Amino acid sequence: MWVAPVPPLYLAAAVPVALLLDQLFGEPPPRLHPVVWMGHYLGRAGRWLAPQQGVGPSPEGRRDLWRGLAGAVLWAVGAACAVGLAWPLQQALIHLGPVAAVLGLGLLLKPLLAWRMLRREVQAVEAALAQSLEAGRSRLAWLVSRDVSALSATEVRESALESLSENLNDSVLAPLFWFAVAGLPGAALYRFANTADAMWGYPGWRRSASGEWRYWAWAGKWAARADDVLSWLPARFTALLLLGLRPGLWAGLPAQARQTPSPNSGWPMAALALRLSVRLAKPGVYTLNPGAPAPEAHHTPRAIALCGRVVLAGALLSMALGAGRPW
Repeated sequence: MWVAPVPPLYLAAAVPVALLLDQLFGEPPPRLHPVVWMGHYLGRAGRWLAPQQGVGPSPEGRRDLWRGLAGAVLWAVGAACAVGLAWPLQQALIHLGPVAAVLGLGLLLKPLLAWRMLRREVQAVEAALAQSLEAGRSRLAWLVSRDVSALSATEVRESALESLSENLNDSVLAPLFWFAVAGLPGAALYRFANTADAMWGYPGWRRSASGEWRYWAWAGKWAARADDVLSWLPARFTALLLLGLRPGLWAGLPAQARQTPSPNSGWPMAALALRLSVRLAKPGVYTLNPGAPAPEAHHTPRAIALCGRVVLAGALLSMALGAGRPW
């Protein structure tokens, strides 16, 4: 096997294949899902990396450069594994001919994006909220990492819409962008970085899936910064696509986006709030489009339909970028 560049049209044609597979079949089984594999690695490494509450001296308020360095090294090992698996698979596919290459690339790209699952989870929160507040909170807990036990019905809906807009970038448009730029290795690297940020990039104490509290302020610093860098441009593209041809809304976007602690997630969230003319807030942290009314039940299907159109537009742009790239 020899090293060869990926023909640009292969990348462009693989995008609709991946989205069609996503629409028809959704997520692959966990044992075959590369993002699940990434999560297993990050979970095991994290148990060694981040200090556990009640074990040893408290890590709060102390500089811990060694844990920061260890986090960077373990991140790099995982990223190298993700790229190191994706690159030879891509090389093997492009030597099989156009049809096999396009179908294979689309098949391998599909697990790195998740529009159908995101859409259905947000719909499920709204359906559960129609039954009861407790049901809405319980369903929202599948979608977000924040404490949902004290959220009102309005706050449950706001949180679901915020997650919809944020993950529209993280789980769909950003992987498509990096696939167009750097092929399957680019999409795999981005998904690893985003998963690492979700699991390690917390600025303080966080409860793990196994129940223990761990301190991530230093151990997860590299993971958080890497995701910030890789998400910077896609998040802003996602925001502009959400606003569409409404230049009157563009001027207010940067100020609203800067209300959130994250340098990136505020952009699609603020764009959705402005486009729907609703307020989106996380209690005690930020309020986006504060002069607007709170979202109601009818705003959820409107938001999902809007995001569906953005997925289509983003796919077309990624196809154009992939087909037109000069390298």
